[in-house]
Amino acid sequence: MGRSCLGKIRAYSDMIFPSEGRYILETSADLGFILYLFILGVHTDLNLVRKVERYAVVIGVSCFMVPLATGLGVVVMVIRTMELDALTQQCLPFVASLTAISSFPVITSLLTDLKILNSEIGRIATLTALVSDICNYTISLTFGGVVVYLMSKKFIVLMSIVSSILFLFVILFILRPLITCVANRVPEGDQMKQSQFVVVAVLVLLCGLGAEVLGQPAGLGTFILGIALQNDGGLLANKMETFSIGVLVPAKFVISGLIVDLSSIRYISGSVYGLLLLICYTSKFLAVFILSLYYKFSTRDATVLSLIMCCKGAIEAALYITLFEDGVIGHEAYSILLLSMLMMTGIARPLIAYLYDPTSRYLGICKNSIMLNQPSDELRMLLCIHDTDNIPTIITILDAMHGSRPIALFALGLMELKGRGAAVLEQTTDTTSNQAAKALNSLSDRNAGYLVVRHFTSISPYASMHVDVCTLAADQATNIVILPFHKQFTINGGLGLNSPQVRTVNQNVISKSPCSVAILIDRGQFHKPTSPTFHICLLFLGGMDDCEALALCTSFISNQNVTLTFIWIRPWDHAMHGDLNMEIEMVNQFKAKTMGNKRVTYAEELVRDAIDTTKVIGSVKDYNCNLCVVGRYHDTESEILAGINDWSECPELGIIGDMLATPDFQFSLLVVQQQQQLPDYATLQPVASGYISSSRYSDCKDDFDSFHRV
Repeated sequence: MGRSCLGKIRAYSDMIFPSEGRYILETSADLGFILYLFILGVHTDLNLVRKVERYAVVIGVSCFMVPLATGLGVVVMVIRTMELDALTQQCLPFVASLTAISSFPVITSLLTDLKILNSEIGRIATLTALVSDICNYTISLTFGGVVVYLMSKKFIVLMSIVSSILFLFVILFILRPLITCVANRVPEGDQMKQSQFVVVAVLVLLCGLGAEVLGQPAGLGTFILGIALQNDGGLLANKMETFSIGVLVPAKFVISGLIVDLSSIRYISGSVYGLLLLICYTSKFLAVFILSLYYKFSTRDATVLSLIMCCKGAIEAALYITLFEDGVIGHEAYSILLLSMLMMTGIARPLIAYLYDPTSRYLGICKNSIMLNQPSDELRMLLCIHDTDNIPTIITILDAMHGSRPIALFALGLMELKGRGAAVLEQTTDTTSNQAAKALNSLSDRNAGYLVVRHFTSISPYASMHVDVCTLAADQATNIVILPFHKQFTINGGLGLNSPQVRTVNQNVISKSPCSVAILIDRGQFHKPTSPTFHICLLFLGGMDDCEALALCTSFISNQNVTLTFIWIRPWDHAMHGDLNMEIEMVNQFKAKTMGNKRVTYAEELVRDAIDTTKVIGSVKDYNCNLCVVGRYHDTESEILAGINDWSECPELGIIGDMLATPDFQFSLLVVQQQQQLPDYATLQPVASGYISSSRYSDCKDDFDSFHRV
């Protein structure tokens, strides 16, 4: 559409982009970019500076300094050895400097789009880009200050410094309190009113105007204001994001493309620009790659990190336009810079997606489970918390396990990434203001010696939140992950809130978890004080998931306040077909362990077809249980389940779990899945001291112990 193609046709250019419309488009684009920088400021977490480790500092500094020094060295050599026009000589140093930039907001946006922001490489790239950006701003401000000092009078320099300090004072002590006051008037969970939004937007634009008056870019003022509003600007940023990023910012890219003119690229100068860009990008890639290998990164991870740091985006494109409009770089340099940016990012992005899979970190290790654990060993559980609604039921479940074995509970608070530029996964030490943490700590105090709780916080996009869950599960060698169901039920059994985002997280964890997974459907019945005992019902149809559910239920039988009903649903002709050795051994061990225990009831239901199975499942409500436990996967081709799967609403719950999750049942439900161990799990032989071969368990523990634990 620009000068390189259709824009050469005068009639087309006048019709599509008349001069009057061009001004409107440019104004809208500039307005959108100013608001975009404000949003980036709000999303920038300065606390990351305190978390930067040595390797990130070394790689980040080298990522900027090596291509800058290499590029400027090439520029000096080219200018001395070749006869170039004055404009090309002027542009070459800026081309080298611009190539060295790795913008922190651009890198975090790229990582978010690739759904690897909270992966191991994503966190390293975030910190590296932050250090690189700090180097860029430091050198730019230092160089700019020296130039201004040498070219201006000392009085002007002094006034510039004083006015900048006053401008920061206005932002911190006038604009920030005003915007915070407006934000605090918005009730929690409500949307900002139109009048409130307009007031704040005007204040943001006034901040940009103030920066322009002082001779600074308008976006710099709004960016600083956004940083000052990190804790209070999230609601406003979310309100602006759809309009500015979705509508106005793309106009900036349209303008950047319209300016490109391929006919302005000449053979000699274009070759010089191309060679310089190739050398700068190569030196940038090699600097990150070599240092990553030095810090013991794998070759694949070092390659991915190097490609990430070579990518560019909206910030660089806007900078190119500004330098071109100010006459700092010419048409040829601008066109080559933009084309090289599109080419480099266009090649790097699919390569990154192809080379890096966050789940590969734990795909090769043995899957952990409760069955792989010895009955007397510590049970390691990872509890995922989106809100406090499920905490009472969780506490009652943990309380019911008291006395069976030591429990190490890792409570992971999951929050959507809002108002921050980088994902967070960290251990939480201050839990005084967290109601869920306080409740779990109180339970730990009551069960001292049996239960230890450690708290973690994850702030990440929902699309990649499962990476944090799986990473923590692998690092802490947990046996099982407990996830809340994406639907919430009212106290009378009706359907409450429904969260598709939570469902996505659950589905991803189920498919990629390094250990067993259980989904808790909480109907609030399990913690009702209607009875001194807690009644648990286990439905057993066979299969590895049901065996894992049985292994979990053995943790309840030591508690004197828990009664357990074991219901084994078997084909009426099971003697002819036979059951798997694993299932028989598991059930026999359970019977032997609970023999003479009046709190454990065993029932065997023989069924002929899916209709009989449905009747047995429907009769579970007659047991008046508080919690029902069932495995997720069952053989859909079995004659006792044929056709039931046709109307499944939530496949993540499995056939039986989906039936029990309907409003017809009032009890809470725990659906258990054991991650696949071997293609033929029937080859695993149980032993008297545990659920399955202890040598297999030892192999798993060796794999998990190789991880660095948080």
